[in-house]
Amino acid sequence: MRLNRILFALAVPFFAVAVFRAASQPPAPVTSAPTYVPDYTHANEPLPPGFLAWDETTKSVDATNGQDFARFVFSFTNVAMAVTLGQATNVSYTTNFTIVTNQGFWAVFSGRKYSAIPSVTSNTNVFTVTNSATPIQVTILTVHPSCGCTTAELPPTPWQLPPGTNSSIRVAVNLAGKSGIVFKTVTVTTDKGKMDLMLKINISAAPPPQPMSEADRAMGVAAAKADRQAVFKGDCVNCHAKNTEGKYGQQLYAVVCAVCHDAEHRASMVPDLHNLKDPTPTSEEFWRAWITSGKPGTLMPAFATSQGGPLNEMQIGSLAAFLNVTIPPRAPAPAAK
Repeated sequence: MRLNRILFALAVPFFAVAVFRAASQPPAPVTSAPTYVPDYTHANEPLPPGFLAWDETTKSVDATNGQDFARFVFSFTNVAMAVTLGQATNVSYTTNFTIVTNQGFWAVFSGRKYSAIPSVTSNTNVFTVTNSATPIQVTILTVHPSCGCTTAELPPTPWQLPPGTNSSIRVAVNLAGKSGIVFKTVTVTTDKGKMDLMLKINISAAPPPQPMSEADRAMGVAAAKADRQAVFKGDCVNCHAKNTEGKYGQQLYAVVCAVCHDAEHRASMVPDLHNLKDPTPTSEEFWRAWITSGKPGTLMPAFATSQGGPLNEMQIGSLAAFLNVTIPPRAPAPAAK
């Protein structure tokens, strides 16, 4: 028992020293990957030449009236170099001789004599020379189109471009409601400066649609009888739903209503809205209900997007207001006595 106590007494100091040393040890450092922080110092300056080599910075495409989008692809290569300059000094020496004649007393006895006195001049020229040119990374910080109808497709920014990178920026312009010649710009901002890509779109009038044959018209009516929403599917969408974006009121009536109701060869089931036979109240809600949900059992489809149609709530409201003003109400016939 006494021996155990002695051994325990000797072990306690060593254990305390080990615990103290472990507690005094600094914790192991925790390292994490470095975070890239782009340099915005030159972001608002013009991008100097010699950093990004573009296939073209101004592009033009042709489109037709009714085309959904005009699309562009701008390709480029990172050719940026970090140039280190130095100075070289060139010193040249020139010896000039000045001819002088001896003068004074000795000239009487010895005659005139001529001597050459040399003089040395030096010219120092300092030249700037390139010590090294090292390819460097360029980072695209942002790409901003000039308006909301123009979108640019590229990787997430900041987009780091290692030396020699070949890549491209794709741009799409929504042509809804546009005609004639349209100009857009896309501003590319890098850590070396910014520049503009120029877009030009020549929108020509769409060719007039070819009239439907009687056979095609009969097939369309049959498809609409089987499914009144068929006018918003397949090839039918080109006439009944394709050109509705950005249109309201009278303009919207021309592209979605007049196609059927004002057509010269409309089906017998399609009424002439300007010469209705059934009573119609003076109410926007009356027209809104017809436009939103259509009428089952007829060729009238539901135009609301919630029911598979092409029109949103604002478009339906504008169309209902236009029809309520344009189409005179028709009172019910008086009851026979």
